[in-house]
Amino acid sequence: MKEFLSEIGHMVIEKGNGKEAIDFLQKEKVHLVLSDIKMPLMDGYELLKFIKNDKDLKDIQVVLYTGHGDLKRAVTAMKDGAYDYILKPININELIQIVDRVAEYLDLKNENLKLTREFQKQVKEATTELKNELQEVRKAFVQVVGTADIGIFSDSLKKVFETAGKLHQNPDIPVLIEGETGTGKELLAKYIHYGKGDIITPFIGVNCAAISSNLFESELFGYEAGAFTGGNPKGQKGKLELANEGTILLDEITEMPTEHQAKLLRVIQENEYYKVGGLKKLKTKARFICATNRDVKEQVKQGIFREDLYFRLNVGYIRIPPLRERKEEIIPLAQMFLNQLIEQKKTSLQAISKNTEAKMIDYDWPGNVRELKNTIERIALFSDDKIMEPYHFESIIHGNSFIGKDVHRKISNDIDNLELPENGIDLNKYILDIVNKALVRNKNNKTKTANYLGISLRVLHTYLKKLEM
Repeated sequence: MKEFLSEIGHMVIEKGNGKEAIDFLQKEKVHLVLSDIKMPLMDGYELLKFIKNDKDLKDIQVVLYTGHGDLKRAVTAMKDGAYDYILKPININELIQIVDRVAEYLDLKNENLKLTREFQKQVKEATTELKNELQEVRKAFVQVVGTADIGIFSDSLKKVFETAGKLHQNPDIPVLIEGETGTGKELLAKYIHYGKGDIITPFIGVNCAAISSNLFESELFGYEAGAFTGGNPKGQKGKLELANEGTILLDEITEMPTEHQAKLLRVIQENEYYKVGGLKKLKTKARFICATNRDVKEQVKQGIFREDLYFRLNVGYIRIPPLRERKEEIIPLAQMFLNQLIEQKKTSLQAISKNTEAKMIDYDWPGNVRELKNTIERIALFSDDKIMEPYHFESIIHGNSFIGKDVHRKISNDIDNLELPENGIDLNKYILDIVNKALVRNKNNKTKTANYLGISLRVLHTYLKKLEM
């Protein structure tokens, strides 16, 4: 039994008798106990009673196997908490079915526990008045699904979300979102699905670039039992079935193999599909949202993307302009991200200087909003200052943790006299050399060294570890 269960993917521990099993159960987490009824030292029924009477072990599921002579006792054991019993000689197929049922039961139990905890948390935070309660629940919901971090500070983005709002009200229209990496395509897709928190149907994301061609169809449509070797013996639901009446986001849609694009087009047009290896036609009411960082028209010209699928998706077309095309948003977005960190008490920074704002506006932000957010978070992590200065921003943009403002100011004053070598320099080593010299100057006093460099002790320790390496 151990060899067989291990072969199909379970981790199995063997013990010689009930007392050894109890010693192990009190030290290690176990989900399922398989035990004979007749055993030396402690029989299976006594083992079951011990497990179910122990508050730390009572959630363990117990399956007993027994001969016909102990059948009555096995039925009694089920009344006392046993999950099930198996008659000897043990039938392997019956064993598989029971183990799978236990796994499904535990999954449902854990999911129910998570939902219960989340529900209790939301109810606690809600006010007694119905209107305020609804607002609080919606607020918490959009936080969970990630649509609360939307900042609209330009006319161009306002138009984007106006279009998204209209599409939210028309789930039958497929959507195509174009935008560079980091512009927030997934966030926009979630907004189209969830709106302002009035939708609770599933949102299922699929990264087309991350699924191999031979698995794509089974991932999207699912497969029936026995459809192919190595699959789940009971078959598997596809992403379309999981989405149900919700939304399926096909990210990086231009990476989808062309042979699958025709099948996708058929599903969008007819709202019907077959599982791999299936004969029954299935219906879907899922909303289709596709996203890409490429120019789909150009992909169509090159024959990489089907023209008929493009025209079908283009009904709900949205282009998110890159951050460099809406520079008026840079500072408001940066301040929004900083305010979030301040509210979470994750930074001592309180404001951005005007000189820093000018530097940020001049920067092109190739990584768009994602890069802006990451930059603010990195500066907040490393800085103990209250004002974000240009040297904070420039150091992070150039891929380095920043050095203290006094050192930076002196280096800046001497920059005109600095001669750079022809073969380039190792900037990280240069910074570490400064830290090392400052340490020597302050006679290895770490507190004085950190103050001298204008950095925290935590950041200094990071540099010291690099120096040791």
